[in-house]
Amino acid sequence: MALIDVVQWNPGAKPIYAWRFPETNLSTYTQLIVAESQEAVLFSKGRIVGRFGPGKHTLNTENLPLLRSLFGIPFGGRNPFTAEVWYVNRVMPLDLEWATDNMRYHDPDYQTMVPLMAEGRYGLKVEDAERFLVKLVGTATEYTEAMLTDHFRGALVSRTKSLLLQAMQSERIGVKTIGAYLERFSTALTHGMAPFWEDYGLRLVALYVTQVDIDARTPDGKHILEAMARQSAQTIGGYTWQQGQAFEVAREALTRPGDSGILGALMITGGLGGNLGPGLLQPPTPPGGQTAPPGAGMPPAGMAAGGGAPVREVFCSNCSRKYANSSRFCPHCGDVYSPCPTCQADNREGASRCVSCGTNLRASAAMPAASDACKRCNTPMKPGVAFCPNCGQRAGS
Repeated sequence: MALIDVVQWNPGAKPIYAWRFPETNLSTYTQLIVAESQEAVLFSKGRIVGRFGPGKHTLNTENLPLLRSLFGIPFGGRNPFTAEVWYVNRVMPLDLEWATDNMRYHDPDYQTMVPLMAEGRYGLKVEDAERFLVKLVGTATEYTEAMLTDHFRGALVSRTKSLLLQAMQSERIGVKTIGAYLERFSTALTHGMAPFWEDYGLRLVALYVTQVDIDARTPDGKHILEAMARQSAQTIGGYTWQQGQAFEVAREALTRPGDSGILGALMITGGLGGNLGPGLLQPPTPPGGQTAPPGAGMPPAGMAAGGGAPVREVFCSNCSRKYANSSRFCPHCGDVYSPCPTCQADNREGASRCVSCGTNLRASAAMPAASDACKRCNTPMKPGVAFCPNCGQRAGS
């Protein structure tokens, strides 16, 4: 086998941390060429013979004194010896990716366990080539980026999860504000992971946390994200979860033919204690263009436009927005206020039953107002009652 006279390594674009020169039959005058970003280490008979930094080096007994004791090589002469030459890449970019699997976290905002995931990037640099080669490389011919990330995947995930959860718990950070702490998480993980890599001759240049979020890969995570989306919609729309559920069920009930659909919707809204406004039972329509002059038809202070009931807020049957029942027109869309004689809820013109309490509006309209209304507050009264249910005035006086 011919003796090797020149040893060098051109890594190209492949992400390699260490590479072994394929030939081992060297001479004492072999030229060892080491690039600026490299370091070369010679092994012979299980021992490190020498380490070389950037530059051009001649392998002889002057800079490798162990050669004489290992091979009995005298001064001078082109004597052969066997050695492995390892090149170590001292510069690696910050392009290593990391990601955790599912981690459970007790969120302080929602007071429940939520599944989280985290991911980011980090960079490693070989600080001690000898320790790196002895502890990691072994008998391989090269040590790539993929081999390093695969080797440390379990340890990296375990340690990053632990450090990240500790940082979140110590400051009681909720999932709604995690994004504001990514830089702080990055600093904490960099300091926490640095000693781990030093044991393998590596230096953690930097570690960045680019995302911490609900883990949508799990069923729990999907449900939580859906619930958060619904909560946001409810907050923006100005309704509660119960009202939203009742609205959907009541809308479905109204599609049934006849009065059964209306009564079903009334039973649903009544079960919520009147929290679902009557205007939600009809789809909103564009304003009709009616405009009432300011103060037109206003009743006395404290009295409703429907005839004497205390002033309270009602939902417009046309635009579904709230306004005081002391108005004769909706201040938002100009629709005429058509109050129910029993509960004062606004109803659409010509409605047969009140959308809030179910009163038969056609029967109420047919009742003579002069004989069946309170003389004091004009509140409609059923035949046979002795006193007005609104003001207490004796009937007929």
